[in-house]
Amino acid sequence: MSTSTDSGSAADGAVLTFAGVTVGYGGVPAVRDLSVEVRPGEILALLGPNGAGKTTTLLAAVGALPVMSGSITALGAPIDHHVERNAKRGVTLVPDNRGLFHRLSVTDNLRLAKRKGGGSLDVVYESFPKLQSLRGRRCGNLSGGEQQMLALAKALLTKPSVLLIDELSLGLSPIAVQDLLPRLRNLADEQQMAVILVEQHIDLALGIADSAIVLHHGRVALRGSARELRERRDTVEDAYFGRLSTSDSAR
Repeated sequence: MSTSTDSGSAADGAVLTFAGVTVGYGGVPAVRDLSVEVRPGEILALLGPNGAGKTTTLLAAVGALPVMSGSITALGAPIDHHVERNAKRGVTLVPDNRGLFHRLSVTDNLRLAKRKGGGSLDVVYESFPKLQSLRGRRCGNLSGGEQQMLALAKALLTKPSVLLIDELSLGLSPIAVQDLLPRLRNLADEQQMAVILVEQHIDLALGIADSAIVLHHGRVALRGSARELRERRDTVEDAYFGRLSTSDSAR
């Protein structure tokens, strides 16, 4: 069941589908029986405390972790245990460490990504104009916000249909986060990317998302439209800290 409230059948347009997925490490589940669909242009905010299973969900979506049960489908085909192949199909992960080469310049980081994905540097600089003035600067000398811009720019060069972002705001100032999140909303709209955003800033994430899921101990504690959950902020906090019963959760 999609968490989006848009009209029509979610299944008809879903580009990423989790169907009863259980996944974990060494035979121990970290996420249990997760079902969700994300459509083009939709941002799904994946919320929850540390250890809730958010990163595990993203790793499973790109094929870095094999599922224990259930299935994941992206762009009409099953996700398999081949990360590079899934990436070439358009499923891209921006990890929490950003995946940058800190000794290389901004330009060199972008060139490496362009070689793999073939995307347009013009589109990148249009989306993140500040990077153009930083082209010759070594990545390790960038601010946290600038590094995250570069990480998102590299992801865009792979021409993703599904973009997964793990902890976009990690280590960033509130001002940097408030700058980046609206840009992500614009990119999802303009390029019709399906986005799953793992984020600790609940209010900011719900402010740009279409739908949201709160995970707790690997299970869905709450789901609904982002607008609905913004209006139920106390309920979101209860789900976040495991204080909700099943009957209290959103549809």
